[in-house]
Amino acid sequence: MGDMVRGMKLGTGIGGWPGRAPEAARRAEEAGYDIVSCGELAHDSVLTMALAATTTEKVELQTSVAIAFPRSPMVLAMEAWDIQQYSGGRFSLGLGSQVKGHNERRFGGTWAAPAPRMREYIQMMRAIWDTWQNRTKPSFVGKHYQYTLMTPNFDPGPLEVPFPKVGLAMVGPGMARVGGEQADVIMPHGGIMSDLYMREVMLPAVRKGLVSSGRTWADVEVSASGYLVLYDDEKEIEEKMLAMRQTLSFYGSTRTYHKVLELHGLEELGQKLYGMSVQGRWDEMREAVPLEAIDELAQTVKYDDLPEFLATNREYASRFSFTMPATNPEEQERAAAIRKRVQELQTPRVPRGLEL
Repeated sequence: MGDMVRGMKLGTGIGGWPGRAPEAARRAEEAGYDIVSCGELAHDSVLTMALAATTTEKVELQTSVAIAFPRSPMVLAMEAWDIQQYSGGRFSLGLGSQVKGHNERRFGGTWAAPAPRMREYIQMMRAIWDTWQNRTKPSFVGKHYQYTLMTPNFDPGPLEVPFPKVGLAMVGPGMARVGGEQADVIMPHGGIMSDLYMREVMLPAVRKGLVSSGRTWADVEVSASGYLVLYDDEKEIEEKMLAMRQTLSFYGSTRTYHKVLELHGLEELGQKLYGMSVQGRWDEMREAVPLEAIDELAQTVKYDDLPEFLATNREYASRFSFTMPATNPEEQERAAAIRKRVQELQTPRVPRGLEL
């Protein structure tokens, strides 16, 4: 299954108002995390990561994700270049497409088939960076984007660190293939993902992308994904599964994510949630998700057994994010010990049965 690679990168999320990012990122770095990430719901992820860079020195700064299509590739290429320079090479630009309704009706933008458009998006950003770094002529012309002009006033010049990493979020096989072709970091959508869907749909599609671009699993970092319930006492399992209904109801209401539900025989639930969202019954959707649906999608593991679980069930991954209770010194010491065990975990970083 390939050479064993020592070390799982451990991530944690920061969020809320961007002004809180510097302190949150500093604390995460001091706690020993390898990656801090932020979503892009009510606040700008790129700004948040720029501020996080001001108080940190080692931790990777990852947008999880920046919504790509409302921004031009040039805009994000410039922002990523600046943060990469300022942070000393620690920026990871995680990209996501969002769905049609949000692109058109929330962002006021345009929509096209997302996977081909994302392929061009990443290619254009890399072409821009190549110009700035290596003085290559602007000559990228695609169906959705073109980059054929760069004058000295708009050229920031080269970096003394590598290009920013490009991560790509995905929930379908088309985008997963683009990730295998183009991305540095594979970011399966954690909001609605099962281990079965990862193995039967996502990872095989990533492999196709790797093959088509002449790359191997060693060229990408894959984030572990799949609904996971972590617990100490078995009495916690049902409580935590019930809490997961909110997440499943939100993502399950969008048809883009129904392929995951269909694989598990939950297509009727997806259609019900979609119908309720169209009717604006958002407050009722959580209660419409039965516990059995969460049980079908999720895996369970005790905190103390997490490293062994990851070795067996997430052998393809080199990145993982989790949190655990740490409200007193004893709990903090235990949490730190488990995080250290995860970070020391050796994984082959190649999915079983999908070797190249």
